[in-house]
Amino acid sequence: MNSFTERHSEKIAFALSCFDRIIITGSLVAVGYAEAMTRFIRDQGIPIFKYPDWANRFREDIRAHAEKVARDNGVVIDFIQKKNFRKEERIKEILRQRGEHAGLVHIFSAMEPCNTFKPWHDKQTGKTFLKPSQGKCLHYYFYFMHSEYGLCYLRVPTWAPFRLQFYCNGHRVLARQRSARESTILCGTTLS
Repeated sequence: MNSFTERHSEKIAFALSCFDRIIITGSLVAVGYAEAMTRFIRDQGIPIFKYPDWANRFREDIRAHAEKVARDNGVVIDFIQKKNFRKEERIKEILRQRGEHAGLVHIFSAMEPCNTFKPWHDKQTGKTFLKPSQGKCLHYYFYFMHSEYGLCYLRVPTWAPFRLQFYCNGHRVLARQRSARESTILCGTTLS
């Protein structure tokens, strides 16, 4: 079966397409899974059961850095306590006031589930290691306006293995590209 655009190609001048939402996640490969983190901790000379103390140092560093970024940009970090809180609505309100120029828009923080590791001693094998676990930690959402991608956010957890998430809306990227093209055409030049 042919697609709609193939069936009606003689009636279609052009078609627009884009990704709906672009979500990229990532973590440091060297510590991104339990075996790697176990190896890393051992290589640092840290006892496995001291892993929470080691990870806590980074949590405090991330919190301090988030507060510095907020201060440097004149933003107050909003801690979300309600389950049904809509970050997008608050961001729309802020954008109406500040405009859509590039730069940091706002920062939210929230306690949310996260992947983590817990120290474990296997009595049968006598081995001590980290194993995957689920927990909760503070996450920061850094909302920013990008000149090409529009409104984006970076979600930063405060607990190892620090799996980041980047998000942008593909429809907004397409709309910004169309606006730029229309502006260029109106000015008498065309994009190549």
